[in-house]
Amino acid sequence: MAALQERILILDGAMGTMIQAAGLDEKDFRGDRFADHPAPLFGANDLLCLTRPDLIRDIHMAYLEAGADLIETNTFNAQRISLADYDLESEAYAVNRAAAELAREASDHWSARTPDRPRWVVGILGPTNRTASLSPDVEDPGYRATDFDELAEIYREQAQGLLDGGADLLMVETVFDTLNAKAALWAISHLLQERGEAVPVTVSGTITDRSGRTLTGQTPEAFWNSVRHGVAAAFDGGVPPWCDDRSSEGDAHRTGPSPGVGLLAAGLNCALGPDQLRPHLEELSGVAECFVTVHPNAGLPNAFGGYDETPEAMAAAAHDFGSAGFVNIIGGCCGTTPD
Repeated sequence: MAALQERILILDGAMGTMIQAAGLDEKDFRGDRFADHPAPLFGANDLLCLTRPDLIRDIHMAYLEAGADLIETNTFNAQRISLADYDLESEAYAVNRAAAELAREASDHWSARTPDRPRWVVGILGPTNRTASLSPDVEDPGYRATDFDELAEIYREQAQGLLDGGADLLMVETVFDTLNAKAALWAISHLLQERGEAVPVTVSGTITDRSGRTLTGQTPEAFWNSVRHGVAAAFDGGVPPWCDDRSSEGDAHRTGPSPGVGLLAAGLNCALGPDQLRPHLEELSGVAECFVTVHPNAGLPNAFGGYDETPEAMAAAAHDFGSAGFVNIIGGCCGTTPD
């Protein structure tokens, strides 16, 4: 993506916030296809790619009209582990492919309107609702609700659907456990090698609170080193197919990934607002040998579960991050809208 060497790219904002604002009910999630599904489906946002594609398409279009260069697929929970909450494991591939096709359609529409400014589709792979590094049972610290092999399998299926639907790049996002992320990178790497494709990959972690660490205890620098090593281990020779042999001289934020690093971009998203996230972003920006991405929440949740940061405050934070040289891609997470 040569555009990253020329300017900061704008990522879209929250999908869940926009879906919640639409005032949907159970019928919207079921549609005709799942009218007789045995389990409740309200809240299965990813499923709307199949049952309310018009809504998801409109959300993409709203973000593109607002100026987004990159739009994320509505697939945060679209893998078998998370879809199992709704007895929808068998729909994982279909949801991901449909999600990518919807984003592709919207992206292509705007790219055709402005040929000098193309738009791109980011295929999203979320963290799942399980962790491979920690036990969910305090009485049994050795227990794991999932493992590397299971995660690699479900991420492979998800990535397959996203790529078949037309995603330009993949993002493993909201990472709270880098072992989960490494499973995703492993799955993606082998899938790309089999397909003979060179699709860029980005990884975005989550600092869970003001401790400045992920859920599994990593600082931003430790997070970077972990995913960097995960990429190196996933590919033959440590170099993924989208890396070239260009020199790493100069500022990595301008020249792009150094040979062998393997990630198009690494970054942080969710959990914190821009003010709380700033020092952690600065730390990551200082060590990452690739482009840097960030999409913070619209502040911290208020007592009613909403977000109070104004569009003007978010814009000021984005300007600050860019002026400081911290980022190459900036967008919004929970609570953000096209405004």
